[in-house]
Amino acid sequence: MTIDLISDTVTRPTEGMLKAMMNAKVGDDVFKMDPTVNALQEKAANMFGMEDALFFPSGTMANQTAIKLHTQPGDKLFCDKYAHVYNYEGGGAAFNAGVTCKLIDGSRGMFTAEQLNEAVVGRSDIHVPFSRLVCIENTTNKGGGACWDFKELEKIEKIARANNLSYHLDGARLFNALVEKNESPARYGKLFDTISICLSKGLGTPVGSILLGSKEHIAKALRIRKLLGGAMRQVGFLAAAGIYALENHIERLKEDHIKAKEIADVLSACNYVTKIEPVETNILIFYVDEKIGADNFIKRMEEKNILLTPMGEGKIRIVTHLDYTDAMHKVLLKELKSFN
Repeated sequence: MTIDLISDTVTRPTEGMLKAMMNAKVGDDVFKMDPTVNALQEKAANMFGMEDALFFPSGTMANQTAIKLHTQPGDKLFCDKYAHVYNYEGGGAAFNAGVTCKLIDGSRGMFTAEQLNEAVVGRSDIHVPFSRLVCIENTTNKGGGACWDFKELEKIEKIARANNLSYHLDGARLFNALVEKNESPARYGKLFDTISICLSKGLGTPVGSILLGSKEHIAKALRIRKLLGGAMRQVGFLAAAGIYALENHIERLKEDHIKAKEIADVLSACNYVTKIEPVETNILIFYVDEKIGADNFIKRMEEKNILLTPMGEGKIRIVTHLDYTDAMHKVLLKELKSFN
């Protein structure tokens, strides 16, 4: 038995999801004739109370499309130094949209409204990039699955509006935050100009993300998706997985959060662990004694068929997910306790 805790993207479709996929009615989505894709987009838009939505093959493409539709080459966006759009999307903001990133030194991937205000203030002339966009990531990946405080997001929105900045939410794991904090999608839909949500992380689909926004934004996004090579044909088979996930896999995210917190409790009692980041959702980041070393720890766990992720700077990441069973959980806890 291999216990894969590298990411929540390693899951396989459940039997119910596979059945929904195989029974999907499909058409050519390039001509907007795939009924299942249309149904998924409508469902997601209604869930967040936004005008329209567009299905994408990846979260990176959805985010990069959002950045491009809100900016022009030579512009500047604001994001946390840990932000996915800056660290893990291949430099796409520069390559695809021609924009630069102003990094804010937040905490666990989250900055404050006051920090944004300080970053925005300054000269505005031909010598500096024009400020256009604020990007938020919720939950934060590199920040260990941390959830933003919604009141702070509202404060940030006021500063964005006051400075004519668009407001994008990278909600790759937004549903983890919604479940953990008992918040509604519509609340976020009212706050942001665009929102990307990933279906292939905690929700367990094989492929796909959705970008939400106004009809005007999504019309532009459709063009940009085409330019990026993201137009798809009979993709309803994948969209059906997304519909199934939205209807069946949201509330169960609580189970992943509970397991992650139980792992943290065990690690906190292990003398080889030097630090554990606060655990809110399904991501756990911890550090081991330098005498052991992160790479060595990961290698030794791999020898026991337990797969973990190095995050750099001595960080080790564990991500719980749909395919991480109770039986696997017992084995992992036992191995962590006995590690020496």
